[in-house]
Amino acid sequence: MTENHTTSEPSNKSISAQALTQFCDDYLSASAFKDYAPNGLQVDGGRPIQSIVTGVTACEALIDAAIADNADAIMVHHGYFWKGEPAPLIGMKGRRIRKLMQHGISMIGYHLPLDAHPVIGNNATLADILDMTITGALYPTESHPVGNIATCTPQSADSLIAKITQALGRAPLHIAAEYNSGKEAENKRLIKRVGICTGGAQDMIEQAATMGCDAFVSGEISERTTHIARELGIDYFACGHHATERGGIQALGERVAQKFGLPVTFIDIDNPA
Repeated sequence: MTENHTTSEPSNKSISAQALTQFCDDYLSASAFKDYAPNGLQVDGGRPIQSIVTGVTACEALIDAAIADNADAIMVHHGYFWKGEPAPLIGMKGRRIRKLMQHGISMIGYHLPLDAHPVIGNNATLADILDMTITGALYPTESHPVGNIATCTPQSADSLIAKITQALGRAPLHIAAEYNSGKEAENKRLIKRVGICTGGAQDMIEQAATMGCDAFVSGEISERTTHIARELGIDYFACGHHATERGGIQALGERVAQKFGLPVTFIDIDNPA
């Protein structure tokens, strides 16, 4: 764990898991998304919620931290019950669910709705800390875009690398737009129009190039991404799946704390991927 901070003071207030989920569903327009996992309440702990822990992924380490924090609910970006995964509650999956149920902890997860929200979403919060302004959708026909286009002060790749490193606490892996362009040519090329989609969205790089972006920022990188960036003439910055998706769940927790006056603690389980 590398971070642990609470957004409001302890109180005697409480809310049901269903009421909390309804607020988040409405705020994030969760019903508008066709997702890879259910959004909303995934495990009902069966008791009123007086304190909440937020985190990126509902791993066992986060559950243990929530237990130690006496939390009644966990809110995450990466929850459970993904399409195609085995249904039985055994092994690792069984241990996670069992700990939640034994300690009466509800688990609430939001995936694509938390990526796409225009104010507190992962893309929006990443653009904000990188001093970028979102101007549109990476796929213009989407009503709730999970990828965005942003503009920034024209800057070199080295300048953007420094900004990402400072904002996220880790240096991105950078693939330059032109193969064998040389350092001198690379430094002369300025970045001002950027495609953004956090997490594992590296394959959106081709759409970013189609939309005239100078660079694409995401979390992960695949072997093919290197060749695509070089051949399409677009800089690629792989900034870490986990690192790029801390912002949305933190912001949602802050929104819940403000709305209901409940203590919400963000716990960051370190993840280099």
